[in-house]
Amino acid sequence: MKRYTVNKGVNRPISFKGLQAQYILYLGVGLVVLLLVFAMGYVLGLSFWINGVACGFMGYLLVEGVFRMNLKYGEHGLKKRMAHRRVPMGIKVRDREFIRKSNRKKNG
Repeated sequence: MKRYTVNKGVNRPISFKGLQAQYILYLGVGLVVLLLVFAMGYVLGLSFWINGVACGFMGYLLVEGVFRMNLKYGEHGLKKRMAHRRVPMGIKVRDREFIRKSNRKKNG
């Protein structure tokens, strides 16, 4: 029996076949979901071949999408993009009383 050692190096992200960090998890979860979709289709009586081709095509799209995100955003870029989208463009203040109260607290 062969033994394989995983040596990721010091302060280096885990990588597998070019995927880095969280993208390995995204691909794994996506493949498990596809397996469940295939099983549900089979139980519901869909043709094995139609179900297999459809899930195979969705699997291909999943792998291509995950690898494309990995190349585009890198290790932390996707998380940064999702965080940046949650930052508001601006804050609307319709009442100046809030600012007056904060100025009174600062002054005394």
